[in-house]
Amino acid sequence: MTHEKRLACLANKEDFLALVAERLATCTIDYREKMRFIHGTRAAAEPHSAAGVLLLLHFRSHDPASDHSRGEFILQLIKRSAKVTQPGDLGCPGGILHPFLDPLLRPLISYRLIPIMQGDAFKYTLMKDRATSRAITLFLTNAVREAWEETGLKPWNILFLGPLPSYSLLLFKRIIFPLVGFVKREWHFYPNSEVENIIEIPLTTFFDERNYGLYRIQPSNDIGAGRKDSREFPCLIIHNNKGKEEILWGATFFIIMNFLNIVLDFEMPDVHEKRVISRILGPEYLTGHHK
Repeated sequence: MTHEKRLACLANKEDFLALVAERLATCTIDYREKMRFIHGTRAAAEPHSAAGVLLLLHFRSHDPASDHSRGEFILQLIKRSAKVTQPGDLGCPGGILHPFLDPLLRPLISYRLIPIMQGDAFKYTLMKDRATSRAITLFLTNAVREAWEETGLKPWNILFLGPLPSYSLLLFKRIIFPLVGFVKREWHFYPNSEVENIIEIPLTTFFDERNYGLYRIQPSNDIGAGRKDSREFPCLIIHNNKGKEEILWGATFFIIMNFLNIVLDFEMPDVHEKRVISRILGPEYLTGHHK
């Protein structure tokens, strides 16, 4: 898909949402296999955990009084507060799967008592094997619950568009199960202690090569055992409306890159000659600023 076609596609809200649901339905989902792996680590000294997250899309119209006016699609991410692990990072709302509460709440979504699963995305979910369908609705329940707790985004304001392949974290024994949701209406942000702010990124930002860079991470001496050499990761450099830079990197960056590749055939540009931003990673990154 050419750059011009991507921009034309993004200009039509309903067409783009239909394209997202259709493309996500065709990608390979590994939830069943990854859940089996996680269950197999339960007896290990450090078992793996599972977490559902919501990649939130929203369409902001240039004329709020009209559903058909021109506008733009944006991603709504959270900025993690200093009280949790990975402080300052941008991420998707979500969190660790609750072993009792989320399975208990799952029928509210799978039976559509809360109308999150509708249309093509619901149909495509039913077409998958039973274990995969159950895993999708379980992690959707998990992610929606966490998003409500973290940001105040109400479940009935979300339309499910489809799942993305899982992602395994490097620094934590955790597998992320991302799901794409569309925020239907403007909403008021009510953060809990885990969230500092909402960061909005227009999807067109990702199509400008000048916004990419390299994030050089150097672990501090007191971060504990492990490698001490620096590592470089591709990142997106975002300028907010206050002139401050935000850095999108790591798991959320790669989840979004995967989404753009699946839906819009977009490939990440070469970042090796781009701007380098350095950061020393202290122990609070793994623990938060509280013990």
